[in-house]
Amino acid sequence: MKTRVVIAGYGMAGARLAEEIRRRDPAGERVAIVAIGDEPHPPYNRVLLSNVLAGAMSADSVRLQEEGWAAAHGVEVRRGREVVSIDRAGRAVALDDGTRVGYDVLVLATGARAWVPPVEGLTGDDGGLAPGVATFRTLDDCAAIAAGARGGVRVAVLGGGLLGLEAARGLAARGNTVTVVHPRRHLMERQLDDGAGQVLAQVLRGLGVRVLLNSRAARYLPGDGLKLDDGRLVEADLLVVAAGVRPQTAQASAAGLAVDGGVLVDDDLRTSDPLIHAIGDCARHPGTVPGLVQPAWEQAAALAALLTGTRSPYRGTKVVTRLKASGVDLAALGDVHAAPDDPRAEVLWLSEPARGRYAKLVVRDERVAGAIALGVPDAAATITQYYDRGLPVPPDRLALLLGRAMPYGEGGAPGGGDAAALPGTSVVCRCNAVSKDRLVAAWRSGARDLTALASATRATTGCGTCADTVCGIARWLARADKEEAAGVAHAPS
Repeated sequence: MKTRVVIAGYGMAGARLAEEIRRRDPAGERVAIVAIGDEPHPPYNRVLLSNVLAGAMSADSVRLQEEGWAAAHGVEVRRGREVVSIDRAGRAVALDDGTRVGYDVLVLATGARAWVPPVEGLTGDDGGLAPGVATFRTLDDCAAIAAGARGGVRVAVLGGGLLGLEAARGLAARGNTVTVVHPRRHLMERQLDDGAGQVLAQVLRGLGVRVLLNSRAARYLPGDGLKLDDGRLVEADLLVVAAGVRPQTAQASAAGLAVDGGVLVDDDLRTSDPLIHAIGDCARHPGTVPGLVQPAWEQAAALAALLTGTRSPYRGTKVVTRLKASGVDLAALGDVHAAPDDPRAEVLWLSEPARGRYAKLVVRDERVAGAIALGVPDAAATITQYYDRGLPVPPDRLALLLGRAMPYGEGGAPGGGDAAALPGTSVVCRCNAVSKDRLVAAWRSGARDLTALASATRATTGCGTCADTVCGIARWLARADKEEAAGVAHAPS
């Protein structure tokens, strides 16, 4: 008998789960899938929304699935519908149109919603956003911001975190005058130390984005701008709120599931109810940093394996944060806040603000424990490989910090490494969670150049920083094919 799996939420995590299940159960012989998504659009890549906002990509180009994918793969999708309650005893969910959908297994992939801080004037009497205010989370948000930003109007962005800076850079690329208002001492304080945050602010200012630090919003005045608590007025015709997100856990809480900053899950992504799982931004696993896409996609793969009969526990994700903004090359990973006098770590750093470069390396027990790489892409690629693979770092730490130490051989992979020596499980494209093994499989299936590999796997279609690595793997595969053909041709008859 088939297991009926209902996926509540059909965004990045829910869509990837459906794909991973069908990859393991192509004909739907073991698992029937019903997916419920509250947005009217096919699932899309939120990672690329800043490119859509900047006008560099269209809404259609960030789709994760073609329009007919679900029907072709036996996945029932109900778009524009939301799960409003969970009947655990009856094994069913109620939708906002009054219908009920039964399940054998329920997967919560409800994601997160933009958080609107309690600043006077941001919301109207009905609780909705005031005129001239927009959040930055969805494709519809992008459309609203783009419409409000026409004609090069003045824009204020409330929040100097990852999303806020991507929105600010995207709007500046459209020709808008943009001011970022951030309440902390430096930008992206969760992912960067003070030195990197200050250099990043300088880089953004050089790209035409005004940055106000240690600045708190007091009131929004439609048509005038954002009043700060020190009396200053940031003139703006449009205010974009990017002050963070909150997990969508209301339905889980109402159903009595254990929730604490997200729906609590174990290594099988199982909640406190054994028939209910949770993945993505709405879930909280002890080995996961929330708010990034790679953990969601790794969780989807682990859960798909479990649901199709092969247990593959999820142990957590080594997250690398990348700022996807034109003209900025930034990666941060692990413990970025270690101080130079930390007795348990070696901490090296280089700062060159005039050139927009900052690099920091934290080593513990001969392994990379943390790093920041701003304006040094070679270092970012090399250090990430050491971090992902848990390799011992070379004795010359400075060479590693500068991107001159290679984690494997000579050739055409990251930092000049050898694609042949790169483990198959290594994640090449973090934006789309594409491993070397997936690229090899796509090549063997006929994707014989960069364009075809990108189409088959989506590698390189995110921030683009993996393009050199994908090209290196393609060159290695082409060489291997030639050598194999030559070997066959010269084999004795």
